[in-house]
Amino acid sequence: MKEISVSGQKRATTGKKAAKELRKEGLVPCNLYGEKKGENGLPEALAFAIPMGQLRKVIYSPHVYVVNLTIDGEAHKAVMREIQFHPTTDAVLHVDFYEVNETKAITIGIPVKLNGLAQGVREGGKLNLAERKLNVTAPYKQIPEVLDIDVTNLNLGKAIKVGDLSFEGIQLATPPQVVVCSVKATRASRSAAAAAAE
Repeated sequence: MKEISVSGQKRATTGKKAAKELRKEGLVPCNLYGEKKGENGLPEALAFAIPMGQLRKVIYSPHVYVVNLTIDGEAHKAVMREIQFHPTTDAVLHVDFYEVNETKAITIGIPVKLNGLAQGVREGGKLNLAERKLNVTAPYKQIPEVLDIDVTNLNLGKAIKVGDLSFEGIQLATPPQVVVCSVKATRASRSAAAAAAE
């Protein structure tokens, strides 16, 4: 996985009013969840803020990053877990990060990349990508930047499901029955098939 570095500062106050003030200053309120647990046994969050300018390159990117967070001089490795957008303006309201280490497995969505010219496309069909990302589980060092899928032998009317795939060192967390891609028949492929039958 690609790595990117951003730095922020701890938030002294939390709550809606404080978060609104931070956004006015161009900062995005964030939480970092890690190993630390509270009295109730639930993960305890470290509240901090990052300038929107630094977050932009992490959020608006096709890549999935391991984020090297520096919060008031303290270093943390994390992945972005959840982003809250404003329902009408699409402004970033809040981001949750999840702390990672080299041994603990994490589950994260990784982009799919289709390789090769499908047999069904050669016959006039249309290749359809149904899932742009698949959830995988592994320690972050073992997670690839993209999941390469060879579609060369994919015939007309056929599909590749998650259950048909396997990748070294990682487990697929998306349900096995989910269709990743398929080759659909088009008018051209139907007429070619009819001509061949005649």
